[in-house]
Amino acid sequence: MCHTLKWGTPLPKLFQLLVLVGLFDFCSGIVQVTKTVKEIAVLSCDYNISTEELTRVRIYWQKDNEMVLAVMSGKVKVWPKYENRTFTDVTNNLCIVILALRLSDNGTYTCVVQKRERGSYKLEHLTSVKLMVKADFPVPSITALGNPSPNIKRIRCSTSGGFPEPHLSWLENGEELNATNTMLSQDPETELYMISSELDFNVTGNHSFMCLVKYGGLTVSQTFNWQKC
Repeated sequence: MCHTLKWGTPLPKLFQLLVLVGLFDFCSGIVQVTKTVKEIAVLSCDYNISTEELTRVRIYWQKDNEMVLAVMSGKVKVWPKYENRTFTDVTNNLCIVILALRLSDNGTYTCVVQKRERGSYKLEHLTSVKLMVKADFPVPSITALGNPSPNIKRIRCSTSGGFPEPHLSWLENGEELNATNTMLSQDPETELYMISSELDFNVTGNHSFMCLVKYGGLTVSQTFNWQKC
């Protein structure tokens, strides 16, 4: 289980320098972790130390160009963007655990371990983990909206909670149909999208419609079949 400790000392100048230099450009052997929005990610520093050694090392976790978490003299500081949802487990490969993942958590996380030698801290360990946060659209749902006119039926296709921006189309026999009332919206907080669209068709014939949603290089779809009476 991960534990969070209180922070009691300011950051040293050496730490500030680490943020500025290109120490975190780690070009080989990067581990990749793929998770979904709102899930939990566990990122390993791949370095084990005893609790006794903890007071003699400094541990820094940084995402791209921003700080995430630091451990100094056994005390932990979590940066505001990650507060209340990010913890460290010094007994398990110095991992960090990020709760309730957001799309903005995508990026490369670098763990730096410095060990005290002869009065100064020297680089002991460096590793990077690439976190990919996905937001897949669920299979669309198709609902009946009634009959706007005799022999005409209206249906709606909708899906939500995905990213990036989607495109919705109605198909019959591989040909795209004219849709109506297509609506696209994005939640400003989560950045996730919702899309819906309506289709009118003549009930006097048999139909098999496909609602196809494309986002990025992925697709989800749902089929609606109608048999005339």
